Amino acid sequence: MTALHPHWVVRILGALVLLAVGGIHLFLVFDGVGGVLGVLFVLNAAAALVLLIGMLVARGRLLQWTTVLSLLFVIATLAALLLALTVGLFGITEVWTFTLVPQTIVVEAIGIVVLAIATAVVFRRPAVPATT
Repeated sequence: MTALHPHWVVRILGALVLLAVGGIHLFLVFDGVGGVLGVLFVLNAAAALVLLIGMLVARGRLLQWTTVLSLLFVIATLAALLLALTVGLFGITEVWTFTLVPQTIVVEAIGIVVLAIATAVVFRRPAVPATT
């Protein structure tokens, strides 16, 4: 049995982060979040799924783009939550006691670290052409 290459470890961890971020947002929709916020949460879950698939199947430059976009996606998701908690975002204000808010902040903060490491690892590795 061979050990998993560090390149794959960070890709899998990145995919798990995206699964968690998208899963939280989809759970909140099924838990009753509706309206514009519910639509945005469904779009968030869909984007997380697309990026998750990219983390697992992309190669070469496409993988580099995927890791950068995944990192920016989680940063934007956390920033949106923090804005909603402080000054409001698109007329939506959030409270710390709402379902999964503290957990989401922890997951997304850890996700930023994991995806930053994944991005660094992917960019350090020589790019393999996506067609091979």
